[in-house]
Amino acid sequence: MTTTPRQQVIAIDVGGTKLAGALVDEEGRLEAYQQIPTPVPARGEPDPVWPALAGLVDALARAADGPVPGVGVGSAGPIDLGAGTVSPVNILSWRGFPLSQRLAEHTGLPVKLAGDGICAAVGEHWLGAARDLSDVLVMVVSTGVGGGVIQRGRLHAGRTGNAGHIGHMVVDLDGDPCPCGGRGCVEALASGPSMVAFALRQGWRPDGGPADGVRLAESARAGDPVALAAFARSGRAVAAGITSMAAANDLTHAVVGGGVARAADLLLPPLRAALTEYARLDFLKDLEVRTAELGGRAGLLGAAALVFNPDRYSGTASPQADPVAAAG
Repeated sequence: MTTTPRQQVIAIDVGGTKLAGALVDEEGRLEAYQQIPTPVPARGEPDPVWPALAGLVDALARAADGPVPGVGVGSAGPIDLGAGTVSPVNILSWRGFPLSQRLAEHTGLPVKLAGDGICAAVGEHWLGAARDLSDVLVMVVSTGVGGGVIQRGRLHAGRTGNAGHIGHMVVDLDGDPCPCGGRGCVEALASGPSMVAFALRQGWRPDGGPADGVRLAESARAGDPVALAAFARSGRAVAAGITSMAAANDLTHAVVGGGVARAADLLLPPLRAALTEYARLDFLKDLEVRTAELGGRAGLLGAAALVFNPDRYSGTASPQADPVAAAG
């Protein structure tokens, strides 16, 4: 009796602070996980990020049990799926960087690319909190705010691959400046750094240690009114973004994950209360919010799903990024 060898794909997560990768099989098992800090180039020096990423990919390829069918990549954005390029806000040496083409040339494998928020959405839909849902927004609330949309059971990536980017929906017309260059975005009110900045402006000071989201959550749980106000403000901004996204796309559910969302006991009550205020149309009244289940694995699992199930989760494989397509 012969058994079919399991397939493993190389899954990569490119972020502004870390580069992560793993081998992922068809059941979603992660093996050979590796994570390294994203290198920061010194002034005038060549880009150090690509060599570090190539080394990580090489190590994963060596660890694979057999032939690898492809590479799935989730990257911080903005991205351009048609061109296979990425311009992560926090990787200054990458502007219009041809990530798909570089990986395809380096590995000789087909490459599927999507934004990191979209990969998190795909991961949660494949194996996480959204696995039983057909129409859902999955969002990540952390250092930034991102997301992706599943409609009728399939990924909706949009024209350039940036659909569902809830972090840069405007929810406050005269709101704070956002790292994207705009003003009043969900991210400008709801991200971890934005919450901390708001609390500091209101007079909050941490009891020992750095002024960060962890300390802010500790203060809120201890009853600090400013810390609680920061979470309430964040929850309302997220609720406004969810309501707008659901109204535009006729969604039934939202799944919230990420570092800030790990303080769900503080974020979700004001979020759900605000939903009852904002989501008043009949088709929105049953809008449900769930917490994510996969944690930091969501992005890598989503990147793998781009390779395993491209019909359902079509990120990109631009012709120049896919040696098989190019050869055909």
